[in-house]
Amino acid sequence: MVRVVRFHRHGGPEVLRIETVDVAPPARGEVQIRVKALGLNRAEALLRRGTYIEPATFPSGLGLEAAGLVEAVGEDVAGFAPGDAVSIVPPLSMVRWPAYAELATFPAQLVVTNPPGLSFETAAAMWMQYLTAYGALVDIAGLGRGDVVAITAASSSVGLAAVQIANRVGAVPVALTRTSTKRQALRDAGAAHVIASDEEDIGARLEDIAGPNGVRVVLDAVGGRAFEPLTAAMSPGGILIEYGGLSPEPTPFPLFNVLTKSLVLRGYLVHEITRDPARLARAKAFILDGLADGTLNPIIARTFPFEDIVAAHRFLESNTQFGKIVVTI
Repeated sequence: MVRVVRFHRHGGPEVLRIETVDVAPPARGEVQIRVKALGLNRAEALLRRGTYIEPATFPSGLGLEAAGLVEAVGEDVAGFAPGDAVSIVPPLSMVRWPAYAELATFPAQLVVTNPPGLSFETAAAMWMQYLTAYGALVDIAGLGRGDVVAITAASSSVGLAAVQIANRVGAVPVALTRTSTKRQALRDAGAAHVIASDEEDIGARLEDIAGPNGVRVVLDAVGGRAFEPLTAAMSPGGILIEYGGLSPEPTPFPLFNVLTKSLVLRGYLVHEITRDPARLARAKAFILDGLADGTLNPIIARTFPFEDIVAAHRFLESNTQFGKIVVTI
């Protein structure tokens, strides 16, 4: 019998419950881990509220990131043994493979041996943010030296990962945040420039920063009215990659900018990377190399104990965090 987090109806953080259940041993091709830390993601709040791309099946588990020790391995699994320190590449379905549990089971191909000296908290905080940012910026956009990249929701874990990855490849990261409250923290985290979108003219500031060459890449998690000034500041042939929809406002299609500049506006999910073995292998190598040389370093906003999972989700939805929220077991 182990403790798991489940919910029996959609709603706010208060619907989450810690329950004790029987857990089956790992099946063929699976690895079961004793979880030591969890990384929280906005997708989990969306599943809990009933607005995620995947429907919940009640009672539903949840969770996409975990780190811990191998407890058991299923048949036909090689390369892992009980006691190994590992972390999890986010699965395609958190309903099928939920991470919020003392014991959690995942497909072996999603289990990664942790580098020596990596804490469980850091290991649980890294895969979703770096895979998402790498897939968009490097794999799809081909971000490179000298490129100006505008990053919205920059104080989120993915936003901060994007800043670090941009610096690692020699690009110029421009962080967009709603107010100037987090300006210095974003500069300290590596942003070359910071724009407070509620206080400044986004288009004018981007034009000043990027100059005549314009912004080649935009990584956007927000949508809404900012599409117009963002695309107006982009370079001909530039690409805007949309991976979220935080704005409650309609998102206008910037027809004139798209036509006159031959822009690419592209939707993106991290599943594009995680379900493609070759692309995932390249992403993992990039991330592990970055962790080793120090150019990638997950920023943890706050850590909660497992018993405070409701409080952790309330903090997740407060939009006040700077970086990743981690839960320890």
